[in-house]
Amino acid sequence: MEQIIEQAQKLYPLEDCIFTPVSGHEGGRNRIVIVSRNGEKEYILRISDTGDRSENDYLAETEFIRFLAENGAPVADVISSVKGKLVECVEADGKSVYISLFAYAKGMLLADNGYRYREDAPLTEYFYNTGKALGAIHRLSKEYTPDHPRPDYFDKYNMTYIDSLIPEEYGELKSAIAKRLDEFHKLPMDKSCYGLVHFDYSDGNYHIDMDTGAITVFDFDNCMNCWYMFDLANLWLHNEGWTRQEPDPGKRFVMMQQCFELQLKGYKTETDLSEEMLEKLPLFIDMVLIENIVDEFECAIREGEELDYDDIEDAAECLINDIPYAGNDSAVISDQ
Repeated sequence: MEQIIEQAQKLYPLEDCIFTPVSGHEGGRNRIVIVSRNGEKEYILRISDTGDRSENDYLAETEFIRFLAENGAPVADVISSVKGKLVECVEADGKSVYISLFAYAKGMLLADNGYRYREDAPLTEYFYNTGKALGAIHRLSKEYTPDHPRPDYFDKYNMTYIDSLIPEEYGELKSAIAKRLDEFHKLPMDKSCYGLVHFDYSDGNYHIDMDTGAITVFDFDNCMNCWYMFDLANLWLHNEGWTRQEPDPGKRFVMMQQCFELQLKGYKTETDLSEEMLEKLPLFIDMVLIENIVDEFECAIREGEELDYDDIEDAAECLINDIPYAGNDSAVISDQ
């Protein structure tokens, strides 16, 4: 780490800065360092050395972020190096390491505020703003023409990969995923509904300015070409955190939908959303469940551990039994 930071200091304007590594979270692919000056957090230095992505992958991500920032989207911009590059490759311990520097997003994580929204502001504002921020990103994505392409959804989510990743003992689950993939292939893929999306839009990847409520989005590491509805379905699923105290799954489902309606209201101030695609929300929720399941298997492999089935049980049972998902623990309802 120290060797990489020393090289970063030569590549970026980081004089008199303090570097504070952040403890990695489970499944994380990058090492993160907070860069402070005069007691203020100014930048995030991201260090990527997993070896499974190329320089072009990182360029495609950072070029998209730069486009979004330059056109007014609420995102943490990428900072060019002294060489004018968005991604730098350095050597450490005999291998190539990719580094990028990002502006520190104003505000704080909701989790770091005890999942309390800003004082004297209605929670409806929060839901509206999360939808509006996402809508701005999608509006600009529809206008974006990349120099370096990111992967398409089916580049990764296909049965060749799924079969290699998920053991045969999960045969029912694989069949359920194959069924959904067949349905996904029938979806339209024109510019109005399919393009570069965040693919991990949740409260762990944006900061909230607790003075104004403004949201600043970061961590586009997973961005790929997919349906815009994927990000919206992911937003819907994360509303479970606001409704988990309700023990009845039917009531919880209704509450999650109420939160989502506020998010849609904000989203539609920025970009259009066809009723045809919105009606397919349950299918896109399944798409997010599949992404979560795939991620759990990938994380287990990276960590050299066996998958804990409890981590995917609710999602898997919903897919296998065609039951709509209604939030964590007692996650299913049969009458929707």
